[in-house]
Amino acid sequence: MATLTSSSLKYSAFVLILLYALTFSFSLVSARPATFLQDFKIAWSDSHIKQLDGGRGIQLILDQNSGCGFASRSKYLFGRVSMKIKLVPGDSAGTVTAFYMNSDTDNVRDELDFEFLGNRTGQPYTVQTNVYVHGKGDKEQRVNLWFDPSADFHTYTIFWNHHQAVFSVDGIPIRVYKNNEAKGIPFPKFQPMGVYSTLWEADDWATRGGLEKINWSKSPFYAYYKDFDIEGCAMPGPANCASNPSNWWEGPAYQQLSPVQARQYRWVRMNHMIYDYCTDKSRNPVPPPECRAGI
Repeated sequence: MATLTSSSLKYSAFVLILLYALTFSFSLVSARPATFLQDFKIAWSDSHIKQLDGGRGIQLILDQNSGCGFASRSKYLFGRVSMKIKLVPGDSAGTVTAFYMNSDTDNVRDELDFEFLGNRTGQPYTVQTNVYVHGKGDKEQRVNLWFDPSADFHTYTIFWNHHQAVFSVDGIPIRVYKNNEAKGIPFPKFQPMGVYSTLWEADDWATRGGLEKINWSKSPFYAYYKDFDIEGCAMPGPANCASNPSNWWEGPAYQQLSPVQARQYRWVRMNHMIYDYCTDKSRNPVPPPECRAGI
């Protein structure tokens, strides 16, 4: 009887230790928040951000008084960030809705950008992506979306691991920035980045290079967000999280595009890409090193 009790106690202690270990390991990865304010905070102009559906969604507002923006409470080093966004409808020329990650380290910052450039009614919505590595950006690519992103919610995702950064729309990759450090090309892998989104006026460049100005008679302008999903190593946090090869986003299936994703990526580039800094000879008579290495 004493032996049985001792074994039971040992087993109970083992279960408790295992549960604690599992709880600790899960704490390394942030998952989808129950509400907006669980993982995010208003960064500027709180009067222009409204919570919807008990905080599970938000509305961003742009008028002549102000735009607005929000930011994650933590920074992350590798992982996946996605949001469902319904963009500004109708005549949105001169507006920019941005969803991006940024290390917020001034002139050595790393950054991964989605910028949705408003349009005149009936014209395609353009999404611009950009990558900053150690403070160097100027890596713009532009894609015309193949649907109306203001009619319904669509999922926009930034995926980032040691091998590549991938920008996706509804699961379809529209941009890949590969880790080509072996060829002497910098890759963002040392600085944790926060998650940000803003709605603002940029009619000096956003629509047709600034030719189309914002029509304030159409304001206020609204963009809607829901299903905020962050999975990554929150920083500050355990030092070994970001280098842990067991993180799902570091698995073999995520080190390059799958064959299906590669076909989708080619389709986007062939049919919907309207600008690529790599092929802009007026800016880059010689293609930048990362373009020659294959991005």
